[in-house]
Amino acid sequence: MIERYVWDLRDADETQVAVVGGKGAHLGGLSRIDGVRVPEGFCVTTDAFRQVMAEAPSIDDQLDQLSRLDPDDREAVRRLSAQVRRTIEGIAVPDDLAAAITRALGRLGEQAAYAVRSSATAEDLPTASFAGQQDTYLNVMGRAEILRHVSRCWASLFTERAVTYRQRNGIDHRTVRMAVVVQRMAFPQASGVLFTADPVSGNRKVATVDAGFGLGEALVSGLVNPDVFTVRDGEVVAKTIAAKQRAVQALPAGGTQEVAIDAQQQQQPALTDAQVVRLVELGRRIEAHFGRPQDIEWCLVDDDFRIVQSRPITTLFPVPEAGDQENHVYVSVGHQQMMTDAMKPLGLSMWQLTAMVPMHAAGGRLFVDATRRLSSPAGRAALLDVMGKGDPLVRDALETVLDRDDFVPSLPDAVPGRPAAGGAPAPIENDPAVVKELIERSRASVAALERDIRTRTGPELFDFLLEAFDEHKRVLGDPLSVQAIMAGMDATWWLNDKLQEWLGEKNAADTLTLSAPDNITSEMGLALLDVADVIRARPEVVAFLQDVEDEDFLGELAKVAGGAEARDAIEGYLDRYGMRCVGEIDITRPRWSERPTTLVPVLLDNVRNFAPGAAARRFEEGRRKAQEKEDDVLARLRALPDGDRKADETKRMIDRVRTFIGYREYPKYGIVSRYFVYKQALLAEAERLVAADVLPAKEDIFYLTFQELHDVVRSHQVDGRLVQQRKDAFRAYQALTPPRVLTSDGEAVTGAYRRDDVPAGALVGLPVSVGTVEGRARVVLDMAEADLEAGDILVTTFTDPSWSPLFVGIAGLVTEVGGLMTHGAVIAREYGLPAVVGVAQATRLIRDGQRIRVHGTDGYVEILP
Repeated sequence: MIERYVWDLRDADETQVAVVGGKGAHLGGLSRIDGVRVPEGFCVTTDAFRQVMAEAPSIDDQLDQLSRLDPDDREAVRRLSAQVRRTIEGIAVPDDLAAAITRALGRLGEQAAYAVRSSATAEDLPTASFAGQQDTYLNVMGRAEILRHVSRCWASLFTERAVTYRQRNGIDHRTVRMAVVVQRMAFPQASGVLFTADPVSGNRKVATVDAGFGLGEALVSGLVNPDVFTVRDGEVVAKTIAAKQRAVQALPAGGTQEVAIDAQQQQQPALTDAQVVRLVELGRRIEAHFGRPQDIEWCLVDDDFRIVQSRPITTLFPVPEAGDQENHVYVSVGHQQMMTDAMKPLGLSMWQLTAMVPMHAAGGRLFVDATRRLSSPAGRAALLDVMGKGDPLVRDALETVLDRDDFVPSLPDAVPGRPAAGGAPAPIENDPAVVKELIERSRASVAALERDIRTRTGPELFDFLLEAFDEHKRVLGDPLSVQAIMAGMDATWWLNDKLQEWLGEKNAADTLTLSAPDNITSEMGLALLDVADVIRARPEVVAFLQDVEDEDFLGELAKVAGGAEARDAIEGYLDRYGMRCVGEIDITRPRWSERPTTLVPVLLDNVRNFAPGAAARRFEEGRRKAQEKEDDVLARLRALPDGDRKADETKRMIDRVRTFIGYREYPKYGIVSRYFVYKQALLAEAERLVAADVLPAKEDIFYLTFQELHDVVRSHQVDGRLVQQRKDAFRAYQALTPPRVLTSDGEAVTGAYRRDDVPAGALVGLPVSVGTVEGRARVVLDMAEADLEAGDILVTTFTDPSWSPLFVGIAGLVTEVGGLMTHGAVIAREYGLPAVVGVAQATRLIRDGQRIRVHGTDGYVEILP
């Protein structure tokens, strides 16, 4: 019979986390796997914890206070969590519970030594391991000591580190319960950790084993460096044997102690190669049982492995499902689109349905399978050329994979490549009317969408949207539009290549493209300066905006002196640009029209940092610099041998780049404009589902795919558990960093800059906008929290078009993600900002407020003393 308070471990399995906690559930599951030996034991259930917590009414007030603390207020967290632990440890174990534990000890041997281990319900989960957040006590002997350490395990639910971890992961303290695992002690010759996937690279076909002498606490606590073995395909392929000077061993009377290792033994491996291979085979069996890579704690007792814990490796980036066993190479879409944040399921599926190529979802991000193109010589050359111009790190990562001769298959040329940059320009005339026509086509298409969608509801809406997606792709793939984009990009590359060859000047096109016409994104930043002009002249409006918190502030603004004019200016701006937002490729992200407070800090910065008429002056200044650069370049070329020909060719390319480079930004504007129309229609449908009691909240549709939402609208039924699972998964995905390149083995390939022309200590990146600037670094992760002064240098993870309003007020730009032709780079050049993108971990290596020097011509950043 299973008791309420005490379960034998063999009675538990992975479905009973709520009763025995994560560790207990995994140990129960492990004990059921053929060939896996788990030390005997029992679990004190969460019902016991619940009863003990009820014995202390003051706990409720303490948890209320704890939940209100800022996780960064470490002193307050430390003080209050210690108070909660003291309260729990002071509660006497109820008699019926003590009796149940005593009976369990009697069955296993009351005089034996035990490990007493915390097992929280939010522990060893697929999305959050909570490794090391609660406590384990080894070699505990005697009934009284075991009861005392059970109480200590309950209290360890509120260690400072556990409390902070939960708060940072959005987990309510009240929803987590603590069970306690009590197991017979194993007294091993060696112990350690097995990862069934490489925890650094993510490669699922590589296992790593860390091993040391004695109990595993020596490794976990960092007392010794472990031996490290790497295993692939049943063979040890690499190993490092450490000098293991110390170990932790059990004491005869209970507890543990550090001991010195005999000098002759220190350099000996803790395991033989054969034992390592046998351990990995055991790990693969455990991995197969749980269905995902595992972090396994093991002990070696008399040449027999005992498994004392297994948890999922939660830091691995998921691998796209391919449906076959072939090798695949995936390239990140987010790094091309300058949006590497996790996307919600509706956002992922909408982008997949409207994209021009098939895309695969994994970890809340999208990837393109590049294997086919990489397998043929022409396709490979063309892809590497394009990737190299956009993001050298992607190219290097792909070349790293290609260097492994056996990974990408070799096929005959089946995918013809585009001519390399610098070759024949795209067959399109240098006619500004082409751009005007394309912009008008896009506007007409969006207007037709807005008109035709108004009357569609229910299943009919989804049928209409599927047709609209076809139109979406038709506009995006318009051959004339593609020609115009490529004409501007090819001309840029031609100018940079030829002017460096002829004049020794790097990235000359950066200056030649200043204030190019028809750039909707740069116009967006300048237009907000015009709105600031309206506000600046009205002090009451400025004062009102400084205290704005409510998204409905525009209605109240009209009641302030001069507020009607300010409201009209803001609403006019939102009419044209309100469909934009940070991370705008995800349809679920709040748009400026939905959250206009996002723009208020930027507006106030513009009011403070600029004089009236700044937009027109900046545009004219850029146009003048571009003209001066053109005159200078052409004059210098004519002085060269064959100079007239070179100057004439260059003039044609300058005209070409100024005609077409601004249009580079318009297709994205058209996509986002259409997305906003789709979103408004889907949210209206969601409101009807809420009114019909099908959904509790309209935002729940964001956690369904487009097809799933279609099914819900048809059936008026939704799986609430699926929605909750998707919410939990999304929260976990947010903590992951997507790789630029990912293989089907799970290996995240980051790429590297192969350069030797950078000063020691400098941060290397990609030069995308010429010039050198020195100033204060402002590390900004949320546009709504930007507080910029003139001369500041913006440092952030990525900048999509929505960040452009910030660009008018800064002196330089540094991003972690980006390429030569991504939106942030284009707008940095448009505004004449020195910029370096693709700087790995820039937001961590550069501290907010530090002085830095950005070398936009040469592609590196110096942190100044």
